[in-house]
Amino acid sequence: MVLWLSIIVLLPLAALTVTSFESGFGGFWDAVTSPNALASLRITIVVSAIVAVVNVVMGTLIAWVLVRDEFPGKRIVNALIDLPFALPTIVASIVLMALYGPKSPVDIHLYASKPGLIVALAFVTLPFVVRSVQPVLIETDREVEEAAASLGADNWTTFRRVVLPALMPAVLSGGGLAFARAIGEYGSIVLIGGNIPRETQVTSQYIQQQIERDFQLQAAAVSVALLLVSFVTLLVLRFVAERGTVKEAKS
Repeated sequence: MVLWLSIIVLLPLAALTVTSFESGFGGFWDAVTSPNALASLRITIVVSAIVAVVNVVMGTLIAWVLVRDEFPGKRIVNALIDLPFALPTIVASIVLMALYGPKSPVDIHLYASKPGLIVALAFVTLPFVVRSVQPVLIETDREVEEAAASLGADNWTTFRRVVLPALMPAVLSGGGLAFARAIGEYGSIVLIGGNIPRETQVTSQYIQQQIERDFQLQAAAVSVALLLVSFVTLLVLRFVAERGTVKEAKS
């Protein structure tokens, strides 16, 4: 297991890190802090954070409807949630470009704009929140909600005081996974994003641009910076999950 993990994860990461520090820490720092690199990192992190918040809200609502409500076509909708996992993300970019590009048939133009990035990233990251929240909702004790209602609590109060605390670890986990996926996404935004430096160019596109120009050190350095952001995100998620587990054990 350790050998397999080393081959597919540790060795590539080590090679990438070595490449990024070929000119020492100074070269690494200059590459990461160049104006275009910083702009791409800022755009990526801000847009990914917005996408995570949007999906936390909409994903939780969708999970609630799928678990608590019955309606025609529910199984089809439930299956469609996983479509972004199976669909090549470049296909999503083509569809979004056809629908919201310069020749939009619905007269909504999102090409080369931050809203276009948000829509594309929201599409590919939505399942993370829905599939994180859904099983927790299924296992939630409905009797506690009924007891709260019998004591005079309205629907909003019951959700806020009873349901939401139980869902919060799953919601945060799904939102964090959506954020981590969004900051490294490339395929879904390659067309609709426009790849305009300092405006809509995300970090994955910046890295590709550096590779095409044969600036290997710059590409590797920014890749390491992006990996660090993802790693910190996953560490925070792990910490939140462990705290949730400890609280459940104490209660």
